[in-house]
Amino acid sequence: MHANGRAMSETLRGGVIGAGVFGGYHARQYARLPGVEFVGVYDIHPDRAAKAAMPLGGRAFADLDAFLAELDVVTVASPATCHVEQALAAIAAGKPVYVEKPIGVSVAEADKVRAAAAARGLVVACGHQERVVFRAMGLLDVPEQPLMLEALRHGPPSDRSRDVSAVLDLMIHDIDLCLAIAAAEPVTAEAEGARGSDGVWDLVRAEVGFESGFQAILDVSRRAEARRRTMRIVYPSGEVEIDFVARTFRNTTPFALNPDFAETPAAADPLGASVEGFLMAVRGEAPRPIVTADEAIAALDLAIAVEQALEDVA
Repeated sequence: MHANGRAMSETLRGGVIGAGVFGGYHARQYARLPGVEFVGVYDIHPDRAAKAAMPLGGRAFADLDAFLAELDVVTVASPATCHVEQALAAIAAGKPVYVEKPIGVSVAEADKVRAAAAARGLVVACGHQERVVFRAMGLLDVPEQPLMLEALRHGPPSDRSRDVSAVLDLMIHDIDLCLAIAAAEPVTAEAEGARGSDGVWDLVRAEVGFESGFQAILDVSRRAEARRRTMRIVYPSGEVEIDFVARTFRNTTPFALNPDFAETPAAADPLGASVEGFLMAVRGEAPRPIVTADEAIAALDLAIAVEQALEDVA
């Protein structure tokens, strides 16, 4: 048996909180993955919930408690400012929870999710899906510590995620990847940027220094004409340059990275691999999800340090 009392071999009933774009992505995963039955979507707008759930054979829910009572596992894919409150509701109902990134908008609040889940022995996973791509490439197995990382993550304007800055929306992906490959703690964060007309940071360039001397330069924009996502990692023995949009890389290190990573099932569908990892952890088939609450909170902590650095120079 696992934490919510169902036998591991039984089908898990899954549902999604939030009927936005990401909620739809998650609903489709529960509808297609083996060993899980898609129940439905909860949203404060019942018509949106119906639009997301019904084409997939699920139901729309307008009452959160009634929704949680029907589930074994739940994904929180609502706006970031709602993540903690809704994750805590799921945990209080005894449900393992997958929380889209960021896990919260304050470390103190996100810590409540970690503590509540630990107290009940429930799995918490977080949606930093770029980890899946790094793993597929082989970058998580490089035996050398990086000297420098430069990441650029630009996208065109969107109405999505206006409740958080470009740091918590975009840069947090690259922050998580830095933390995944750096065997050292971040010690400094400097940043500059520009706000949108609503006062939310839309362009941000940050420099983060680590105890080991590793330096990360992170550049994000929500005002670009086109989508660009690139990264350069400098190691003592060479460099890796990645184009995440083209799904290609150039490697001058001696380490054997997978040139066909984009064709692996995980890299072809990072969200699917991430959700599958969550379900495996819930069933006890894996020791942990791909990204844990601890890792998600570490990324949030550094993201908030970058935001503070922005405010300090504003």
